[in-house]
Amino acid sequence: MARGIKAIIFDCDGTLVDSETPGLDVLYEEAVKLGVDLSREEVHAEFRGKRMALCIEAIGRRLAQRPASFEADFTAHVRQAMALRFNEGLNPILGALALVSRLQQPFCVATNGPREKAELTLGLTGLLPYFENRIFSAYDVGFWKPSPELFLHAARAFSVEPRHCAVVEDSLPGIEAGLAAGMQVYSLCQPETVPPELAGRIEQISSLAMLDRVLHG
Repeated sequence: MARGIKAIIFDCDGTLVDSETPGLDVLYEEAVKLGVDLSREEVHAEFRGKRMALCIEAIGRRLAQRPASFEADFTAHVRQAMALRFNEGLNPILGALALVSRLQQPFCVATNGPREKAELTLGLTGLLPYFENRIFSAYDVGFWKPSPELFLHAARAFSVEPRHCAVVEDSLPGIEAGLAAGMQVYSLCQPETVPPELAGRIEQISSLAMLDRVLHG
């Protein structure tokens, strides 16, 4: 159960916005076009919640020949392809709108993605008005999950001690960041994907509706 929560920090992709799956699908499709030997399942398992630069680097290592400008060029191409895919249709995670519309505590988004991506996906799903001036991007802070610094930056912005912050995440890097920050972590991950050494330190939730019940009774 919630313990003295005074601020709530949400991940964006896969937590509030159903963009994680289509985004990773784009990454998979574009990697396959380059001849990279990766399955869709491998891409989703290996890259979920990770910094884009690390994903692109891992794909580049699998190329027989990698152009000098590969990282920058492929990143820009993938970002553009993702934006096009999102604009074709994107939904909020079930229960997201209902939850944020009734939260009494301060809340924000803290994402490993660029600010413009968060603004795009939140805007397409009707969530952006709830997060105006409350989007924290790793690209702005200079630290990416699983580093705790992004979450600690958000806590400082609210003047709330980390132990009184709740982190809501759907990826292992996010869970690790929240725990390293000393925050209460609520996980939307499939339970079987969470290592045992982490599972006992987090609150497993099956949906945002369940989190709503935890917070509001």
